[in-house]
Amino acid sequence: MDLCHVPATREKGWYLALMAPNVKGPNYAWLDPSRLYCHPQGLQDCVADLLQPFQGDAIDMVAGIDAMGFILGTAAAARLQKGFLAIRKAGHLCVQTVAQPYTDYSGREKVMEVRTDAISPGLRILLVDQWVETGGTMRAAIELVERLGGVVAVLSPSVCVPTGVAAICMENSEGGKWIQERYKCSHCVPPRLQPRFDQHQ
Repeated sequence: MDLCHVPATREKGWYLALMAPNVKGPNYAWLDPSRLYCHPQGLQDCVADLLQPFQGDAIDMVAGIDAMGFILGTAAAARLQKGFLAIRKAGHLCVQTVAQPYTDYSGREKVMEVRTDAISPGLRILLVDQWVETGGTMRAAIELVERLGGVVAVLSPSVCVPTGVAAICMENSEGGKWIQERYKCSHCVPPRLQPRFDQHQ
C-alpha cells in the first residue's frame, strides 16, 4: 500500500498493512510500524482507534514511552488536548527522577526514568507505547506512574478507574496477558489477525 492511498472502506486496523517487515535480521523487531506514521490518514485513524475505548473517560495526562511511544503518545495528547509526559531511558533527564529497571522484548536489561514533578497523587494517566511484546517495558512504566501516585486503570469487579494502556499491538504473551488482565487496554489489531501478530507473521 502506498503512502497516498486511502481505502474506500476504512475498517479498524486497515493501516496495519502499511507497516514494514524486518529485513535486517534477528537483532531487530519483527515489524516496523514507523511507515504507518508517514501516512496522514493512517496515523489519524490509528490514534482514533486507540482512543475510542477511552471516550468519555477522565484522562488528566498522556504518558509515552521512549522512544516510539512518543509519536503515538503526543498525537493522542494533542487530540485529547492534554499534556504529554515523556518516560525516558535512563540518563537523559537533567532533573530529579525516579528510576525503574526492566527487561525489554529482546531480553536486554535496561532502566527507564520519569521526572518526579509531573505526576501528583490521583493523576489519571493514559500510558502509550508503540508495541507491547513481552510486557516488560510497559510494566516498568506502570510501576513508575504508580510509585509517584498516578493512576492507571485497574480492572476488578468493583473498581475501574477510567485511564489505561494503549499500543498498536498488545501480544498475547505472558507479560501482555498480565497487563490486559489488570488494566484497561486498547490496541488496533482485529481479533482475526491477533494470532498472526502473536506468532510474528
